[in-house]
This record gives sequence, C-alpha cells and structure tokens, in this order.
Amino acid sequence: MKTWDRLKNLQFCLKYLTLLSRSYNIAIPEINTIVMMKKYLLALVCLLIFAAGHAQIRNKQTINTGWEFYKGDIAGYPATAASGLDWQKISLPHTWNTTDVSDEEPGYYRGTGWYHKTIYIPSAWKNKALYLYFDGANQTAEVYVNGQLAGKHSGGYTAFSFKINNYINFNDSIATQIDVKVNNSYDDNIPPLNADFTFYGGIYRDVYLVTAHPVHFNMDDHASPGIRINTTVDSLQAGIHISGSISNTSAQKRQLKIVNQVFMADGTLVSQAQKVIAVNKGDSTSFNLEQSIKNPRLWSPDDAYLYHVVSTLYDAKSGEQLDEVSNPLGLRWFRFSASEGFFLNGKHIKLIGANRHQDYKAIGNALPEELNTRDMELLKNMGANFIRISHYPQDPAVLQACDRLGILASEEIPIVNRITETPEFTHNCEQMQLEMIRQNYNHPSVIIWAYMNEVLIQPRYNDNTPERKLYYNHVVALAKTLDSLTHQEDPERYTMISCHGDFDRYFDTGLAKVPQIVGWNLYYGWYAKNITDLDVFLERHHTQLADKPMILTEFGADADSRLRSLNPQRFDKTVDYQLLYHQYYLKTIQKLPYVAGAAIWCLVDFSSEQRQEATPHVNTKGMLSSTREPKETYFFYQANLLKTPFIRIGAATWKMREGTPDAQGECMQPVSVYSNFPSVSLYNNGVKIKSADTENGFAAFNVPFVAGANQLRALAVKGGQTIEDNTVVDFKMQPADLKSATMPFSSINVSLGDSRYFMDDNLHQLWVPEQPYTPGSWGYVGGEVFETPGNVPYGSGRDILGTEYDAIYQTQRVGLSAFKLDVPDGQYEITLHFAELLSPATDKPLVYNLSTQQQSAASSNRSFDVWVNGNLAIKDLGTQNYLTPLHAYATKIIADVKNGQGITVSFKANTGQAILNGIQVKKVY
Repeated sequence: MKTWDRLKNLQFCLKYLTLLSRSYNIAIPEINTIVMMKKYLLALVCLLIFAAGHAQIRNKQTINTGWEFYKGDIAGYPATAASGLDWQKISLPHTWNTTDVSDEEPGYYRGTGWYHKTIYIPSAWKNKALYLYFDGANQTAEVYVNGQLAGKHSGGYTAFSFKINNYINFNDSIATQIDVKVNNSYDDNIPPLNADFTFYGGIYRDVYLVTAHPVHFNMDDHASPGIRINTTVDSLQAGIHISGSISNTSAQKRQLKIVNQVFMADGTLVSQAQKVIAVNKGDSTSFNLEQSIKNPRLWSPDDAYLYHVVSTLYDAKSGEQLDEVSNPLGLRWFRFSASEGFFLNGKHIKLIGANRHQDYKAIGNALPEELNTRDMELLKNMGANFIRISHYPQDPAVLQACDRLGILASEEIPIVNRITETPEFTHNCEQMQLEMIRQNYNHPSVIIWAYMNEVLIQPRYNDNTPERKLYYNHVVALAKTLDSLTHQEDPERYTMISCHGDFDRYFDTGLAKVPQIVGWNLYYGWYAKNITDLDVFLERHHTQLADKPMILTEFGADADSRLRSLNPQRFDKTVDYQLLYHQYYLKTIQKLPYVAGAAIWCLVDFSSEQRQEATPHVNTKGMLSSTREPKETYFFYQANLLKTPFIRIGAATWKMREGTPDAQGECMQPVSVYSNFPSVSLYNNGVKIKSADTENGFAAFNVPFVAGANQLRALAVKGGQTIEDNTVVDFKMQPADLKSATMPFSSINVSLGDSRYFMDDNLHQLWVPEQPYTPGSWGYVGGEVFETPGNVPYGSGRDILGTEYDAIYQTQRVGLSAFKLDVPDGQYEITLHFAELLSPATDKPLVYNLSTQQQSAASSNRSFDVWVNGNLAIKDLGTQNYLTPLHAYATKIIADVKNGQGITVSFKANTGQAILNGIQVKKVY
C-alpha cells in the first residue's frame, strides 16, 4: 500500500500521528475529537510530515534578551558561585562605556565585565550540533557553559563561535548557564594598540544559538558561512564555483547529496548542480560544484542586482534534508589600474565615498542592526558608491546593506599606528585577517582587503637608531605575511595599506611596495597648512609609485555643526571651512584619472575619548553629526554625486542668524544652493533674488535678510522638470544704533577672540563674533586675540571643564581694557564668561600632526578687577581663586543703566593681563 493510501486509513493515521507527536514534542487534540475530524486529521498529519522532513534544518536565533551584567572581575567565577554581587539586567547589544567616554574625567573603563544568561535546551536536541555564535565582543572573550570553558577569542571586531554539546546536560528540567568574560584592557599583543577612536568594551553585537543536524556544512571554519562562492563573469556568461566542506559528527558513515541552486531576486531558479559524496563518521570532506548563468544581470552601484545561492544537504539514501545555507550572489568583475583608476564590469568608475566608524551618540558601539543599516542608506543617499570600513570589520548588517544598495567596500583589520614585534601579535593579526576574509568572502560589495592604517605614524624607538630600522623591517615583514595570506585566501580581490602623508617613510622602508593598492590619508589644508600641496603629493605618487593604483583613503576637516563663519579659516572648526576644504579636494580627485577613488573622513562624527577641541571626545570630521543630522557639506556631495534630481538650500543647517541692517532694513549674508541642475533661482519671502548657474554643484547668493522669518525657496528647471526646496531662517536684527527707537535693543551674546557664530539650539540663542567698539554700537576696547603656544591656528584645543560650550570658552581677548555697549537706559543682566587657557598640565599628545597643540603652556599668574559703569563688580579675579586653568567660570551681574551712560565693563589688571571669553547682555526692562 502506498504511503498516501495508508494515511487515508484512520487507524494507521492515528498511530502515525501519535509517533510524530512524540518524536517532535507536538501537542495534538484528544483522539476522540480527531476521530470526528478526518479531513483535519489528514491535513495535520501532512503538516507533521513536512515538519519531520524539515526538522533538522539549521536554526539560528538570537538570545539577546534576559542577560545580566557585572562590571569588574569576579575571582574564581564561574567555577565557584558568586554571591552578593549587584548584577545589572541588560539586553544585548551592550557596552559598559556608554557614558564614561564623554564625561569630563580623562580616560574610560578598560577592564573586565561579566555577562550571565540562563537558556533552556530541550532534551530532544541531544543529537543536534549546538553552537554559540557571537557577532562581536571587544576585545577578548571567554565563554563558559555550565561553568566549563567552551572557548576563548581575541580581537574585538570579528565573529566567533564555539560548539557547546559537551557542556550541556540534555535534560528538560535543568537550565543551561552561559557566562561570558569580556575584557577591553590594553594588550600589547592585540591590535589596535592605540588609535583615534574609542575602544568600547562589551558584547556589543548580536549573540545567537545555532542548532543543526549532526551532519552539516562546516560550522567550525572561523565562524564563516561554510560555503565559499567564486565567480568568473563577463557580459555573456557567469561561471559560479561553489566550494566548502561537510562535517559528519554522527555515529555512522553517510552517503550525502549536495544540491546547489541559484535563484533570481524574484525566486526563479536559473541554475542547479548536485553531487553525491561519502563522509566517514567523525570526519569532514570538502566538495566543489560548477554551474553557470547565461546573459547574467550584473551587479553595480546603479543596479545592485542580487541573485541568491541556496546550498542544501540531503541524505542520499533516504532523501532526508539535513542542512541548508543561503548566500548572496552579485555577478560583477573589476580591476584597478595605476594610470586609469577603477573599472567595474568593463566600465570606468570613480570610487567616491566615505569612511565609517560604528558608534552613535549615547549608544556607543552597541548599535541595533537598524542603525548600522541606516548609515549605509545615508551613504547611498549622499550619492556615494564606495565605503572604506574603518578601521575594523563591522556589524554584518553593514556589508549586507552594501550588497543590497550597490556600495563597493574596502574592509580592514585594526593594525593602527604601530605594531608589537612579537610572535603573539603577528599570530593575532593573521587570525583577524583570516576571520575577516572567511566570514565576509561571499559579499559581492567587497573589492579590497586591507590590513594596516598609518602604521608608521608612531614608530617605536628613537629616530635614526638600529632599533628603529629593525622595527621598520618587522613592520614590512608583517605586511608581507598578511599580504601573502590574503592572496592565498582570496586571489581575486585586491590588497591595500593606508598610509599617512609621510611619503618618504613608506617609500624608503619599502612598505608602500607590498600591497596591490596604496591608500593615502592626506590632510593638506588641515593638519598640514597648504591645501595646494595635495596636488603635489598625488603627482609624486603617480611618478615614484607608477605601478601602484592609488586611493585617497582619508581626507577631512573638523566641523562642529554649531559653528559658522562668514570668514572661515583653517582650524576654526566651522562648517564653512569644511565646505571650502571639500570643494577643493573633490575637484582635485575628479580631475586626476590615476586617483582610483577617495573616501571622506568621515561619514559621521564619532567618539574619540582622547580628543578635546570644540566638541570634546568627538572627532567632528563627519558629513553627518553623531546623531546623523546632515551638515551642509553633505548637501555639497549630494549635488555632485547623485544622478537623480537634487536641490537643497544650505541655510537649512544655519537657521538662526543675526546682523546689522542697512538703510533698507536688510542685512546681506551669503547662502549657497546645492543642485545637480545647471542653474537655480532663489527667492526670499516670495521675492526673487536672482538666478545663477551652478558650478561644482552649487550656486552662491547674497540674500537680503529681513528681521524675523525669512521664507527661502530654491527652484531649478531642466528639460521640463522642476525641483525645489524650502527652508525658513529666523533672522535677528541687531540695531546699528543701540538706542534706536524703531529697532529697540533686547539682547546680544558675543564670543570674544572669535570670528565665528555659535548656534545654541537648546536655548535658541546665537552667539556672534566680536567686533571693536564704535560709538552708538557695541564692542571691545583694546587687547588682542588669544593664541595658543604652538602651531594651532585658532583658539585653544583644550577641553574646558564644567561646560558644554567649549567653543565659547576656547577663544578669548587678552589685555582688553573694556567692553562697551551704548544701550538705552534700563535694567540689564550682564553675564561674563572666563576661562584660564594657559595651563602647565601636559596632556597625552595626539599623533595626527597635532602634537604641538597638546604641549603644556607656561602657567599664568593672573589677577584683575572687573568694574561695571564705575562700580567694582569683581575684585581680584584670577588664578588664585576662580580661574582654575581649563575650567569655565561665569557670573551674572545686574546693572541699572541711567542718564544715557550705556554699559561699560572695565578691566583693570593687577597681575598679568585681564581676559574675557564671552559676554551676554539682556535687557530686563
């Protein structure tokens, strides 16, 4: 009797149903009920048969909730129980450095943290293969199951997994205890040793429990998918080469059938291949399959078409499905040329994109998958086609998004700034490179494997010594080892090292000759003074390394989103200088065919705990803020890179402005409109200002702002298509004559020693730059702008404690005699801001050509009196009392102005010179 006919027999059906329910722990209704429901019974049995046929397929599910965390080490744990500890209930992803990297205490916790979780393993899983899979934990991890060590892993940015069958009691009534010890302490044998980013600790990515049939595709290959896909592609045909291995942990030899299927995005099967192999018990066997697709749809940034490959494992005799693995497939080919740049699918493409770090404000590096994906969407929305994943492998969601969106990627391991000359360091580097390649091999977006960043910027030993020379030899030897390993693992993709701007050092040591591509991190016009030296450097590479393709792997300038300037200058941290900088760089990159591509430093502002500057603990070179708000520079790149119609008013990021009106009651200030249309028109409050041609993606306008709301509208027309953008700017008019009856004075906020505007969105205040006093108006009398000892061209680069307004306190006027405002009579609040910027304390220097910024300055012995309209307001203000170096000090004074005297804040030096960092004046009545 055939199986289907037998199932129609009620008695057989009930017997079979009972066996199935016991085998798979499936609850069924009472038998008496089922007898009355023959059709239902037949459907249920069919469902159970389907479940039986698929019950052994691999299952991977997160176990992110229900964890407990303890900050610190626990002696003897988990071999011995810990009691009396304050465990914190948390969910993953998690980092213990969410807040301490941004507080005012130098440094952040780098040490041990323990994670604990209870899971429940059904006894029915006894014959399955069970693994714990970690997407990432920084930087070393020890995993314990029921008190027994299941495995250790070094390196904070690659995945790892451990088989846990031997540590589990397969008993439904006994829970399984998982304990993970994570440590992000400095370790001389684990890269990165130091870098310009924060080394967050914790289990900051997903953790999975993976179950599989005892016969499965390899699950012990450095947390890789177990399947490797290679392609040979042209426009007519794609050859697909599938390789991998099968592990047989069962108690008997197995005859197995491997079926590999390639599906189109809509699920249509386009290619299939299969093979039968035998695998002995307790053994593993490798396999290869070949198949092809005619007239393939090619993957590119303009059409990121993804096929997918499903590899299925069957028992060759019974037909039972044992395992299944799915991978993305993008069909493309590419090459780099030292003279012509980059080619994808036979077409020349200029790679333009950005670097990306993996943290987010108030979250640290413990980002949910959605925010990792969102960053790639923001990069694509900028018009980019390239990402340098700096300086370490990142969440799997990043490359998954790159595959879907059509973003070409370079990925690297975190050998940053220097190496350690030990076998242990070399081994860890090799292991990281191997894990990175094997885990991410099947992503079509990846075109480059990199392994060093600015590794000669901070060499060990003194210059011109035998030890230094030997150190350089060790660096080159490590590079050759990693380069060879990479080619052995993946002969198709390119290798790259990114170097800082010391051409001679990388050339003379021979390091620049090791990889296939040389990346250069160049900051001419920022850390280095002359921006035009960029052209000289690039031409030098093209001449002296004529056989090496080149990518500009970093270039950027800091921009605090709150700072703007009508007169931008190097190192003022304004968005406006960042704009000038990137306008020059993009034009240079696009005109030179031998520059294969470029990656902006950086896509987003990111945490760097050691940094101070205008936004302490943050590197602000991003096109987007740390909360992903666009800076005006982001619009500039959109206008130059997007192929879809684009227009945006730059003033959308500078919505609070202030100025003095002309005779018509208007104040002219610049506004840029960004568009990829040939010309744009700008309107204010419905009145057309003018039309202008765009050049390099923007057109500049002088806008006659009026007091109050200014409704800006930008319009562009091309080929019958119209696009527009709108924004509102709130403009405050500051009267030229402060006693004007038609435009009464209300308040003003002035930053001294400064030529920048500072926007405080929280208080809806705008700080304006200083100006010299003129009768009828306001301004300083005497003094000079503070200059930091060393080569910092703007203000102080030190963290000012006790304030979030570092940019206000980092500039000052020194030696002034007064600050005057010719305001009308009335009562006023006068708030004075001071900070002693000279300090004998020496901070640890940054190595990015900024070391002189961090040198100590001679301590100041300063004391001065402050008078308001002839009345002594502050006596002997100085370093002996309130002016603790690098601390903010502010005080508010109430003043009654009478008899047309205005406000005069006078300074009388007793010792040293008087200083003033900022002043706020508000009329009460």
